[in-house]
Amino acid sequence: MIANNLRPYQPTHPGEVLKDEIEFRGISQRGLARQLGISYSVLNEVLNGKRSLNTELALLIGAALDIEAAPLLAMQNDYNIQIAESNPSFMEKLKQLRKLAAAL
Repeated sequence: MIANNLRPYQPTHPGEVLKDEIEFRGISQRGLARQLGISYSVLNEVLNGKRSLNTELALLIGAALDIEAAPLLAMQNDYNIQIAESNPSFMEKLKQLRKLAAAL
């Protein structure tokens, strides 16, 4: 197997990375939320992986922390794909759809 094709056993939500970053910098979640102009609960849910990181929030956080938004959004996309692929019923639906598409 090629190393670039490996996937982590547990997908990593970008909120986990951001949470570590703001803790390392000594920034409070409430203070950051206030600076971003969003509610604390929205930021906290993203940081705890309970809410997806959207484009606007990634850009806001990127500006506040001086980091690029694109890698965070790519991480969110990878996370979403891995979660979908871990759902057996969804994967069965994809399998059936691929069979139908191959018959066309």
